[in-house]
Amino acid sequence: MLRIAVPNKGSLSVPASDMLREAGYRQRRDTRELVLADPDNGAEFFFLRPRDVAVYVGSGTVDVGITGRDLLLDSGADAVEHLPLGFAASTFRFAAPAGTITDVEQINGRRVASSYDTLVRSYLRERGIEPSAVVHLDGAVESSVRLGVADVIADVVETGTTLRAAGLEVFGEPILRSEALLIRRSGVAEPAGLDVLTRRLQGVITAHEYVLMDYDVPMELVDAAVAVTPGFESPTVSPLHNGESAAVRSMVKRSETNRVMDALYEVGARGIIVTSIHASRL
Repeated sequence: MLRIAVPNKGSLSVPASDMLREAGYRQRRDTRELVLADPDNGAEFFFLRPRDVAVYVGSGTVDVGITGRDLLLDSGADAVEHLPLGFAASTFRFAAPAGTITDVEQINGRRVASSYDTLVRSYLRERGIEPSAVVHLDGAVESSVRLGVADVIADVVETGTTLRAAGLEVFGEPILRSEALLIRRSGVAEPAGLDVLTRRLQGVITAHEYVLMDYDVPMELVDAAVAVTPGFESPTVSPLHNGESAAVRSMVKRSETNRVMDALYEVGARGIIVTSIHASRL
């Protein structure tokens, strides 16, 4: 069986389990379950602390796991990215009291607090920057400056509201752009069953990202319309019974649906009729 580590709590937990469920795998109904066998799909799931997932994968205790890019890099584990999963996007940045620091080089000789101290040390070392200390904190990093523990923090930034409330502002380029990943152990052959898991997850990702758009178009406008909706490789074009029009089905990025409809209207004014837009299922 393919042994898969899944975050047991935190922001990664529910989306990871939902994605696996959409991919046809069993998932736990009780959060107290630590191990769940799915013999019908040749898989066994282990629900672990998000920070521990990469460690277990890197040691070979489990075959693959779902975790964040930030947690993977901070772990130092012998594991690598296998497939980006498209959720839990975040940006990891430095922040300091407003108006005090504008460049990463100014971190030299200062104290940096972070929950991701391994990642921070590596980032600064690669750039020849030497802080006086990198302080590990498990939470509430934004309070460390006010409490005199650090001069600078490095943390996940979403809206920046929490930072501003603490009198901090970001500076420099992002340290890292993170998202959820499927990871595997590095330097070894891919485990049996990983190809099936990968294919299923890619199908779920595509279904989330794309919709199927159906529309009727006059024959003389088919080429121009298809140029607007090229799909993955080529859309399906079926002549209608009247011989004057065709029905087109194409995959369109969900985020671009309205723009594509506007473009189709410009191609054919009222001659193109969108008949349906619905979720893709691969």
